[in-house]
Amino acid sequence: MKPDAASNAHFSGWTTLLGAMLAYGCICGDVTYAFGVFLPAMSETMGWSRSALSGPYSLFLIIGGMLGPLAGAAISRFGARKNIMAGNLTAALGLAGMSQVQELWHAYFFFGVMGGLGLAFAEFLAMTTVVNSWFIRKRSLALGLLLAAGGIGGFILPPLVGYLMSGYGWRWTWICLGVLHLLLGVVLAGLLIRNTPEELGQAPDGRPWAPQGETAASRRVVYSTGVDFTVRDAFKTPALWMILALFSSVLFVHNIMTTHQVAYLRDLNYSSVTSAAALGLMLGMSILGRLLSGLLGLRFEGRHLAVFFSACMGLGVVSLINAQGGIFVYLYAVLTGIGFGGMIVLLPNLTGAYYGRSHFSRIVGWTTPVVTLASAASPLLAGWLFDQTGRYLAPLSLAAALLFVCCLLAVFARPPHPPASAQISRVFDPIKSD
Repeated sequence: MKPDAASNAHFSGWTTLLGAMLAYGCICGDVTYAFGVFLPAMSETMGWSRSALSGPYSLFLIIGGMLGPLAGAAISRFGARKNIMAGNLTAALGLAGMSQVQELWHAYFFFGVMGGLGLAFAEFLAMTTVVNSWFIRKRSLALGLLLAAGGIGGFILPPLVGYLMSGYGWRWTWICLGVLHLLLGVVLAGLLIRNTPEELGQAPDGRPWAPQGETAASRRVVYSTGVDFTVRDAFKTPALWMILALFSSVLFVHNIMTTHQVAYLRDLNYSSVTSAAALGLMLGMSILGRLLSGLLGLRFEGRHLAVFFSACMGLGVVSLINAQGGIFVYLYAVLTGIGFGGMIVLLPNLTGAYYGRSHFSRIVGWTTPVVTLASAASPLLAGWLFDQTGRYLAPLSLAAALLFVCCLLAVFARPPHPPASAQISRVFDPIKSD
């Protein structure tokens, strides 16, 4: 459907973004981050070891990541909205099913398999596809708001889960989460989210053309391609492999920090309160980093911002290595949190800016298995290095080195040259980057 001035007077992108934020905050808060709150109570009630009960969560992450190519194809074929609704319905049923577990394999099925399907088809990939379809000029801001909602959900819902468990027990709390997920992730998402502006006769950002006399350079500062790369063409470009390396490295380091940071600080004789507060502060500051990245991305090139946020993370890890005083612990939490939050926004933003809208879900979907393996391996590697040396110096030094390598990668991650076969966008002409 061709965009026209009348339809764009009622731009639906912000309504769609609101729906995506509610659904994304919900799936992050009551699925991804909530499981750990249930683990001790379920372990005690059912008589299962904590290591055994951690298995469903590992399966959840593996399925959510390894099904990326299939999810990307499904989103491209059927649209993000249907995938978000179907994936969240599956996850909601899985959450409700967790209230009825009697055998360990029940948890593997309801949370690991059904929750993992929700993660694959309705979380990061589907949500960022929606944003990339609706926004070009304001893509970074929209992504910042979306991913900040995920951080806020992870910040608010786990304490709420703990409160509900104290009053109603863990079985009823699983049911409450299932109902909440159904309302936000299926009903509201279905009402508010639309796949693309074109299906409503609108255009990205609500403005298909610049006003008369406005030049390309004046209407947009940051680079955004004017063509749509296919998956094959995208993977032939060095920039995509650099973006993939950046994303994998950032999550590799983040998982080391979230898994081993408290143990490391306890080894340095910090109290459990200080150690846990540092972790909470890091996660809280990541929300600020996501918003900051979204705002700065309106004015500055994404790869230049990636240098800044990667350096923040790297300096934060260096501060943790030298944490001989409390000030260094909190400096670590602030720098690492801001840096991680900023990078999480930049990576889908760069992919959309470099490779266009039409095949975004397929391109990102094919990168998720690599990212999943890298992020899953890092806690195990850090634990093995600690067992070999009796210290965390080796894994933390590796983490810092990777982040400073990311700074160099970001510098060289220049926009790719479009292939001759690329489809020219109907919305914008390509703008050169330095």
